[in-house]
Amino acid sequence: MDKTLDFVVIIVFLIGVALFGAYKGGKQKTVEDYFLGSKSVPWWAVCFSIVAAETSTLTFISIPGLAYLTNLNFLQVTFGYLIGRIIIANFFLPSYFKGELNTAYAFLENRFGAKTRSFASIVFLFTRTAADGVRLFATAIPLKLMLDISYPTAIIIIAVITLGYTITGGVKGIIWVDVILMVIYLGGALLAGYFLVFNYLPDGFNSIVQAAHLENKLSVINLNFGSTVGEFFSQPYNLISGILGGAFLSMASHGTDQLIVQRLLSTNSLRSAQKAIIGSGIIIIFQFLIFLLVGVALYAFYGHLDIRSDEIFPKFIIDKLPSPFSGIIIAGLFAAAMSTLAGSISSLSSSTMLDLYNPFHKNRNKANDLKVSRLFTIMWAGMLILAALFFMNSPHTVVELALSIASFTYGGLLGTFMLGLFVNKATQEDALASFASGIFIMITVISLQLVAWTWYTLIGVSVTLLVGTFLTYLNNDK
Repeated sequence: MDKTLDFVVIIVFLIGVALFGAYKGGKQKTVEDYFLGSKSVPWWAVCFSIVAAETSTLTFISIPGLAYLTNLNFLQVTFGYLIGRIIIANFFLPSYFKGELNTAYAFLENRFGAKTRSFASIVFLFTRTAADGVRLFATAIPLKLMLDISYPTAIIIIAVITLGYTITGGVKGIIWVDVILMVIYLGGALLAGYFLVFNYLPDGFNSIVQAAHLENKLSVINLNFGSTVGEFFSQPYNLISGILGGAFLSMASHGTDQLIVQRLLSTNSLRSAQKAIIGSGIIIIFQFLIFLLVGVALYAFYGHLDIRSDEIFPKFIIDKLPSPFSGIIIAGLFAAAMSTLAGSISSLSSSTMLDLYNPFHKNRNKANDLKVSRLFTIMWAGMLILAALFFMNSPHTVVELALSIASFTYGGLLGTFMLGLFVNKATQEDALASFASGIFIMITVISLQLVAWTWYTLIGVSVTLLVGTFLTYLNNDK
């Protein structure tokens, strides 16, 4: 099958996206322009950007593969996502919009002190690098299959293109590109689903229903809680673990992670940020449903194949879709994925600059600060390449791997934020000790594989809050 037209579409599209991002980003004169878009981005653009940033690569590649392997139970997690975002809008964002906060961790400095801010920022840097290293690897899968190159080569190509786009557009350019790309990659999934149903399945929707019935693949609600406590906590996708896990993971990722908070702080008001975060939770449910259904349709078409589940959807796009449709879909995937990575690089460099560099360099000027910020951007692009190479040979689906990594420290991070919000007498020493305890417990829980990944954040939060509250009252009783 001649793919020349696909290559042309991909190249033209990526160049156009990069130019559009640079144009919409404008000329950045200060660090605030570069990292916060001068706080002038409309809420609906931030809403779309959040959805694209958190799920573009993983949704496009791994979620269909997950449904191909299992069923629609993952949708329960997205119900929790919405609940978590409603909590963020009502309890977290009001605190972020008091004063002139420029990162998620500036709140911790205001509440506890500079040491807590620095510690939280360092934890974020390690977690985000690992999780988005997985995302970068996921993006390389279709490029590797299409060009028949190695994974390391595909990873480096994508990262280098993303780096240039990030430096030129800043966060404002990233957000505006996300608006377009979310529509494109979601439309691409619908287009692929159309070809699957009407061109490749002999009986259309009936083929999907028949195949799904044999394997129970259309199951959404899972009420199987197991017969023992161990079985209950080992299941990631029953109703309770799915909703609770999704809610606490969303509270951590969207309430304490600079990747998302940076976007929320680029709006002009608290009300705008609240509309953006809740709106993204509604959109995300429908987006996951579309990709999960595509995965069920892929099972109806292929049956069981002896390849990575993450490669199922890219394989169909490359092997079965005619030009230029396959090129359009892959171009949308690449661009959306690179925009996600651009946001990651921007958030990593902004946290490094604003949380770690600025507090220790008092005599600064705006021009030099912007130069240093761009140097940090280059540094973190290189770190993401190394992380992607490290996770390249993991046997897990990339979406579960990325979410498991994020949950590793999210519990301690979210627990520290909640300690600051709800325990008025907690001190910096209480916060640091409880934060460290939460991370230490999660190292044990994950290493021993005591529970499913959907429980990680909740356990980390519980330990952090219990330790912090105990130390607070212990110190106040002295």
